[in-house]
Amino acid sequence: MNKDIELVLFSEEKLHSVVQELGRQITADYQGRNLLLLSILKGSVVFMTDLMRQIDLPCELDFMAVSSYGNGVKASGTVRILKDLDRDIRGYDVLIVEDILDSGMTLNYLMDLLYARNPNSIRICTLFDKPERRKVDIYPDYKGLEVPDEFIVGYGLDYAEKYRNLPYVGVLKREVYENKE
Repeated sequence: MNKDIELVLFSEEKLHSVVQELGRQITADYQGRNLLLLSILKGSVVFMTDLMRQIDLPCELDFMAVSSYGNGVKASGTVRILKDLDRDIRGYDVLIVEDILDSGMTLNYLMDLLYARNPNSIRICTLFDKPERRKVDIYPDYKGLEVPDEFIVGYGLDYAEKYRNLPYVGVLKREVYENKE
């Protein structure tokens, strides 16, 4: 896997430091609230696991799985719910935990869907923000790192379901994914 990486953008140590800081901010902001961490599978599971251990207050977890990429590198524009929530979110302060905010199309769709279920609030926490690719007017409330318009993998981020287990985040070599869409 390492041979497919053109450049390491963020080391394991840097990612840990960023996640700690996000955990501190969330802990301060959600004191006395009914926090539900909502992980968007599969990409955010590594981030979610580390983040929840940095949040020093009671919280609950739930998961959704959505698809908008398939095995490609660009969002298709069609969002499919593969796994919905296991609970009613009415009365919860929902914090969507996402690996990367790219075009924003998937999160925009999810926000509309979730608001219709009457939570107290919905906010977005993303480890990576790629604002150059944004197609809709959506912004994270908590943002770890801004990333360039490159195809990145590792720390949960994948290409065709591979590379998620890299402990760092790197730019995938173009020859790995070109002409495979």
